[in-house]
Amino acid sequence: MVPSFVTAPAAVALNTGDLSFLSLFMQADIVVKIVMIGLALASVWAWGIVFEKLFSVSAARKRSDEFEQVFWSGEPFEELYDEVTRRETKGLESVFISAMREWKESLKAGPKVMPTVQMRIEKVMDVAVNREVERLESKLLFLATVGSTAPFVGLFGTVWGIMNSFSSIAASKNTSLAVVAPGIAEALFATALGLLAAIPAVIFYNKFSSDIARLSQRYEGFADEFGAILSRQIEMRT
Repeated sequence: MVPSFVTAPAAVALNTGDLSFLSLFMQADIVVKIVMIGLALASVWAWGIVFEKLFSVSAARKRSDEFEQVFWSGEPFEELYDEVTRRETKGLESVFISAMREWKESLKAGPKVMPTVQMRIEKVMDVAVNREVERLESKLLFLATVGSTAPFVGLFGTVWGIMNSFSSIAASKNTSLAVVAPGIAEALFATALGLLAAIPAVIFYNKFSSDIARLSQRYEGFADEFGAILSRQIEMRT
């Protein structure tokens, strides 16, 4: 008697020679199907994040290049501030805006706040840097999760599928390759999907983590340089 967890699709899988991907999915047990669908959806979502991050990280790098070129061109900070605030700010522009806004507010308050303005400027720039890095790192956790868990989810589907296949083989008392191969292929297909989802996720997670770390260092370096410039301005006013 066939054990209760062996379903009709699994039995069909043992009696067909069609090993196409669609056939393997259609013949799979309901648990294996759920695993396959989940891995396929995770892979599609991961690729969507990859393309979004490729664009956003590249755009952040380009905007940083353009802003630094203007910043070091000698344009007065007040004029640059007015120009930048007319558009949406990101990256180095946000760091610059946060420092200039604090600087302008301190000038309005008068000389009495000048001794502490340097500390406040550095603090707001640190907050701006952290905010920009956090924005770039958003959704990377999903890539890391897919990369670390997808192979194990696929392995679970494989183990479940092989359990069903062996139970069906035992019930049919036939161990020929024609009977064994379809069920094993169906089970291993889940592991293949897990690896297909995990490998790109790990590769791009490492790439984006490295790219964002370099951008973070660039933002922090700019904050230090701009902080030093404003520090000299503060010393001239005190």
